[in-house]
Amino acid sequence: MPRMACKMPENDHVMASLKGVSKRYGQGHTAFWALRDVDLEVRSGEFTLLMGPSGSGKTTLLSIVGCLLAPTEGTVEICGERADRLDERSLPRVRREKIGFVFQSFNLLGSLNALENVEVPFLICGRKRALARGKAQELLEAMGLRGKEGQLPEDLSGGEKQRVAIARALATEPRIVLADEPTAALDTRTGHQIMELLRERAHRGVAVMVVTHDVRLETLADRVVRLEDGRIVP
Repeated sequence: MPRMACKMPENDHVMASLKGVSKRYGQGHTAFWALRDVDLEVRSGEFTLLMGPSGSGKTTLLSIVGCLLAPTEGTVEICGERADRLDERSLPRVRREKIGFVFQSFNLLGSLNALENVEVPFLICGRKRALARGKAQELLEAMGLRGKEGQLPEDLSGGEKQRVAIARALATEPRIVLADEPTAALDTRTGHQIMELLRERAHRGVAVMVVTHDVRLETLADRVVRLEDGRIVP
């Protein structure tokens, strides 16, 4: 597969490709396979739900796509780059430049206000503070958080925290956004709004994959990938 320029938001490009991916945890008689022989493509412009019962391998699969875990077997390409061949010094670059993460528990820095939380990825990438502040402001406004910039996470509602987390995930213009149960701590209405925001970003050209147990959200998805016992099923 030719190497892609991941900063170009074009639809229907393969942003992540997994072939024959398996993941084993443990050794000896305690070893078990969390994933078995998974083939998967994650495309730009597509809003994908990853669903299945507890223990089916959803979070493991998401973590491998996000380069947080290495597969035991198989190949992983991120924007055309063989991530499974990279060493531990190179993987942070892939995660920083190409992947945005949204977590169930928000993972905001409690001592920083909303604006400062979104500025963090810009500053890590070496952007000047003035530019970082302007871009962070734009993202918060896009998330409907104008007027909330100076508030600490403890003063925000669950939905507002998740919107800040999404803004932070989008800060470096990633080609892939991965979300692990981002609505689990939210009420139904707020959760639906968060999923709408993620779907809107997908339809702007980002590849978005979300782990969820909520079958009511299936109607929002462009594609639903189902896992059972570590395998993709129809």
